[in-house]
Amino acid sequence: MKTFYRENISPALYAVGFTVILLFRAFSQTHHVFFKRREILEQMFIAGIGSLFVVSIVSIFTGMIMGLNTGLGLRDFGAEGQIGLLLTITLTREMSPFMTSLILAASVGSAMAAEIGTMKVSEEIDALEVMSIDPVRYLVMPRVFGFSVMVPILCIYSSALGILGGAIVGHFQLGIDMMSYFQDVFYRISSIPGLKDLYTGIFKGYVFGLIIATVSCSQGLRTTGGAIGVGQTTRQAVVTSFLMVIFFGYVITAIFYK
Repeated sequence: MKTFYRENISPALYAVGFTVILLFRAFSQTHHVFFKRREILEQMFIAGIGSLFVVSIVSIFTGMIMGLNTGLGLRDFGAEGQIGLLLTITLTREMSPFMTSLILAASVGSAMAAEIGTMKVSEEIDALEVMSIDPVRYLVMPRVFGFSVMVPILCIYSSALGILGGAIVGHFQLGIDMMSYFQDVFYRISSIPGLKDLYTGIFKGYVFGLIIATVSCSQGLRTTGGAIGVGQTTRQAVVTSFLMVIFFGYVITAIFYK
């Protein structure tokens, strides 16, 4: 990808502009989705199935930890039976999108940045341009599209496992009836506020998927300095993705629940 750098532009500002433009260029290539379906499915497999085990373990234990701490806190007020309602709100709206996105940023996003960064320093990106192959269409668009589809699905999966983990702890350690617990869960999800929580979580997953994939690809395409540069790119991609996920998570919540 041909880029330019001006002395009067700070590196941080240049990085932001490069990343934003890269995202728009990736969107402009979405009419090639059918022709790149194999690469997109591969990225969906890597982001989804490849991360399923880690997401499953983290989600179920997060639900168990939250359920235990919430139940013990509510027990002082005789309201430990409400943990199903509280966990449903917390997991679908906030925790599941955050957990899933941070896991994917650390595992898949870092690998994505390292892969593209290695291609950049070994001049494979330049070779693609010489052959008149657009790196955005060939490398970036399948990753951005695949990530933005799989992260919301994983958010729903993570919420379900977290709620299940809370049910296990609630039943065996707090003595809460399973039927009553899941009645509270289904009541919340089927209500209008519960649907809003669910849609907010799905939307966050979509935005976080776009952020992680775009930031990782952007860092990879701007890699310089050989093997050391690839290592720095990988670390910077994870750190930037974490910060952007936290920032946009707050912004989305502030917009939807102001």
